[in-house]
Amino acid sequence: MQEECKPTMNTGLRGVTVASTKVSDVIGAEGKLIYRGYLVTDLAARTSFEEVVHLLLHEKLPDKEELEHIKQQLTAERHIPGALIDALKTCPSDSLPMDILQAAVPMLANHDPEAADQNKEAAVRKAVRLIAKLATVLAAWERIRTGKTPVSPDPAMDHAENFLYMLFGEKPDSDLVHFFDVALVLHAEHSFNASTFAAREVASTRAHMYAAVSAAIGSLSGELHGGANVRVMQMLKEIDTVDRVKAYINTVLDEGRLIMGLGHAVYQTDDPRAHILAPMAKRAGELAGETKWYDISTVLEKEGKAAFKARKGIDIYVNVDFYSASLYYAMGIALDLFSPLFAISRVAGWTAHVIEEQYAGAAPKPTLYRPQSKYVGEYCGPDECRFVPLDER
Repeated sequence: MQEECKPTMNTGLRGVTVASTKVSDVIGAEGKLIYRGYLVTDLAARTSFEEVVHLLLHEKLPDKEELEHIKQQLTAERHIPGALIDALKTCPSDSLPMDILQAAVPMLANHDPEAADQNKEAAVRKAVRLIAKLATVLAAWERIRTGKTPVSPDPAMDHAENFLYMLFGEKPDSDLVHFFDVALVLHAEHSFNASTFAAREVASTRAHMYAAVSAAIGSLSGELHGGANVRVMQMLKEIDTVDRVKAYINTVLDEGRLIMGLGHAVYQTDDPRAHILAPMAKRAGELAGETKWYDISTVLEKEGKAAFKARKGIDIYVNVDFYSASLYYAMGIALDLFSPLFAISRVAGWTAHVIEEQYAGAAPKPTLYRPQSKYVGEYCGPDECRFVPLDER
């Protein structure tokens, strides 16, 4: 008698390896994030977002000539179709920015003659287009919904500076440009998180790049994935002053709730990205003339960690969302744009994974994702339900 096949049951696929990758790795026990062999701490300190885009898409850091080429490619692809601008103007101003961003992706596909082209070189070109254009879409939507005219991209500006220019309509402060560029680097990739898995799963069907990225944005829009820094900022605003931090912590822990920005599904130490963002959040606050959000954050981190240790006997660690919240807020960026900012950076990682999923190996054919499930519903009989005609039910 053949032995019954018993599928392994796991919640949320945690602990299950579904594929191999050369794009990135998270070594949680050591607090390390690696993009194609390079520590993100080194990349954030020494490279630009454009260099990281080249690294992710072309599997190597660029030399000077290659860097200039990727910059030119991104600059050339920033403009979005006028039809898309017209479509954005028809959307209600209270539409969720993540929904707008997701809806824009298939519209961009409609204007890309290579959208359905199934070869690696075309896939790389589509990746560059998406990285360049999603930033323009987001900036255009912010201006449209606030009654302003979208600002055309400036070819003289690099990616980070150009986005802030399109968003605010004026040349941004050089420190803020640097901070945003670093933030783009830090958020560009993070291995097999929910949105990346969504992109790869869709790519495994041989759907085109735009379909995979649209799915990834949809996944990121969920509050358990991409909305954490929004909830961090809402928490900081609820606390409001440094002297209310301890009382807030006690209330949250008494009620069994979470302190947003503390704890991570992968890291067993502080998220390395948080320590890079923290001083930038402080400086951005100084430039804005308001450092209290950074001040609250630092006290909350210290007291929150101590409270968890005292009450639960466990260590808890700060994650990337903890300080990105106060950084973006000090830069004058609306709260509901925080997750879309994540998306316009992470699209670099998503597209790199799509390319790897579809074109790694000798043959450009992915393994179709098709996990098993175990049916735990009811049966009407020993084998199957007996069908009862409508008149007899």
